[in-house]
Amino acid sequence: MQAPSGFGWMAWTWQTAVFWMVIAALLLAMGIWERRSPGGSPRRGILGLTTTRGDRLFISLLAAAYLHMLWLALSAWPLHWATALSCVLAVLIFRKV
Repeated sequence: MQAPSGFGWMAWTWQTAVFWMVIAALLLAMGIWERRSPGGSPRRGILGLTTTRGDRLFISLLAAAYLHMLWLALSAWPLHWATALSCVLAVLIFRKV
């Protein structure tokens, strides 16, 4: 049996491509933002952590991943609602954490 070559073994759908493009765009935007305004003014938020913009982006991405996994496990509703909720959560994290 021959091993698959390239990306044929992956389940690439347009949703998967959009997912990775959004993460790449977020990282690019954060890089540009950091280049224009270095430092990101670390601040202490609700959680009692001192975080920078990059930390808050990482926390937002982790929260979105966990929210989506919980949504898939516990809900029959479309995943679009979890994505919208993740965006709201990211805004809250950037404002308060």
